[in-house]
Amino acid sequence: MAKQLTTPIQKRFSDVDSFMHVNNIWQQTYFDLGKTEFYTKVLGITGVFDKLRIITASTHTDYFGQVRLHDDIYVTTDVSRLGNKSMTLHQRIMTGDRCLTESSSVMVAFDFEQQTTVAIPEEWRTKLAEYLTTEA
Repeated sequence: MAKQLTTPIQKRFSDVDSFMHVNNIWQQTYFDLGKTEFYTKVLGITGVFDKLRIITASTHTDYFGQVRLHDDIYVTTDVSRLGNKSMTLHQRIMTGDRCLTESSSVMVAFDFEQQTTVAIPEEWRTKLAEYLTTEA
């Protein structure tokens, strides 16, 4: 599963810290923007106010270079693993063809009314399969 969704990122002046680079905390919000666009465009869900949502179970991030205020950056998002109740999203903050930051997040389908994890719905699996098999 290597097809990637690309999300352009607009940085704000307030994202930059006293070290003159984008703080690591803000970089996580850039990954969240990529996830949100992935859920909307690929799965057709908002993931915010629905009964069935996707929540983060685990995240690992590696930092390879500094993101500066004037860097033209974008986030790539792809699915590296699809399980029964979870999927792993692989994301990168890129400038040109250079990876500055890389993150892997285990995302779990969660029923907020029942307060329990659930199997990823077939509708989501179908949309994901359609997305992965269409040309970019």
